[in-house]
Amino acid sequence: MKELKFTALLGVLIILMSCGGASKQEANAKGFEAIEEEIKSKFGDEAYFTDLMITRDKSVGNIIGVTVTEAPESLKMGQWNLMRGSWKQNSEISLEVPEGTKAVDFMFQLNENINLSKLGELAEKSSKKLEEEKDIKNPAFKMAYLKFPKNGDIAKTEYVVVLTPENGGTNFTFKYKLNGDFIEMDY
Repeated sequence: MKELKFTALLGVLIILMSCGGASKQEANAKGFEAIEEEIKSKFGDEAYFTDLMITRDKSVGNIIGVTVTEAPESLKMGQWNLMRGSWKQNSEISLEVPEGTKAVDFMFQLNENINLSKLGELAEKSSKKLEEEKDIKNPAFKMAYLKFPKNGDIAKTEYVVVLTPENGGTNFTFKYKLNGDFIEMDY
């Protein structure tokens, strides 16, 4: 039994090392899927979120920021960042929810409805759209996040991707519906 656990642990470590960890993942479906797995390995498959953002910094790679809880009924959440392979909690938050509602009504989970693979796919799509429509070659990924509505209406959740020209300049913000339908590009 110990050999099986060791073999499984070794396999997970090899996969993480071969992927380069969350900080080195590309802004595409496969890269963001690996980031989602990193988040789930830290907080579990049943964690609830109010914020989730992936930011790219040229010197450190991806920085993943989440506001998360494993127990929504506690009304306590933690703000965490993953940078250079290390999770660090920045603060603890106490929630207030309107009377007659539950905290979970204002949170989302990473599952088949909301997932980072879709967000990564939309980052790729946005990059191609920017190249085609604005003739910007090799746009750089700046950030992507989930915009969860304050009223808790999960159907109004948006995927947001921010790109910039390779050498900096104007931010191009792409917004998509939960199903991936394009809403708008703003700059």
